[in-house]
Amino acid sequence: MKRFRRPRLLIWQWLLLAPFAIAAFAVLQVLILRVVPPFTSAFMIASDAPEIRYDWVPWQRIAPVAGLAMVAAEDQKFPEHWGFDFEAIDKALDHNKRSRRMRGASTISQQTAKNLFLWSGRSYVRKGLEVGYTLLIETFWPKRRVLEMYLNIAQFGPGVYGVEAAAQIYFHKPAARLSRSEAALLAAVLPNPVRLRVDRPSAYVLGRANQIEDQMQALGSDYLADLH
Repeated sequence: MKRFRRPRLLIWQWLLLAPFAIAAFAVLQVLILRVVPPFTSAFMIASDAPEIRYDWVPWQRIAPVAGLAMVAAEDQKFPEHWGFDFEAIDKALDHNKRSRRMRGASTISQQTAKNLFLWSGRSYVRKGLEVGYTLLIETFWPKRRVLEMYLNIAQFGPGVYGVEAAAQIYFHKPAARLSRSEAALLAAVLPNPVRLRVDRPSAYVLGRANQIEDQMQALGSDYLADLH
C-alpha cells in the first residue's frame, strides 16, 4: 500500500495547486496586456471568417467620438463602475423573467474580458471566468486602457475587429478621422455585428445609430475627458 501513497499525494498536491496556478497565469496575462497590444483575441481565434482584419491603434489615434459612441451605446456608467453595473443586472434579470427575449447587462469591461480571453456562449464556467477576468482588468488596468482595448478588439463585421480596421473598410479613413455619425453607426451594430451591417445598414441599425447620437449629445463631448 505504501507505494501508492506518494502518487496519490502528488495528485492531491497538483489538484490543490491548480487553482492558484490558473489564477497566477490570468494575473500575468492581464499585467502583460496592460502595456502590450494583443496580437489576437479569443474571439478572433474562434472566428470562422475566411479573413481577419485587425489593426491595433493606440488611444491617441482613435477619434474621441468613437469611445463616446461605444459608451453611449453599451455602458453609460463605464467611468463610474468597477466592472459591473448592478442596477442594469437587476433590470435584466427582471426582464428575462417576464420575456422570452433575453436581455444582457454586460459592461464594456465584461465584454472586453470575454472577447479577449474567453469564448462565446452561455455557461456558468464561462461566466465565472468572465467575472474573474473583469475584476483583474478593473484592478490592474486604468479605465482608459479598458476602453482602448475594447475599441481595438470589438467586432464590427464578419472578420472585422477594431475601430481602425472598421474605419478603413467601411469609411476609407483612419479611426482618428471618424465623424460622430460614423462612430454611432459602428456602435449600432455591436449587439450582433454579423447580422447587423455597417456597409448595408437596415432601418433598425440607422434608427439605433440616431438614438446613439442623441445619447452622445446628452452625455456631452467631454464625458470621457477625465478618463485615465
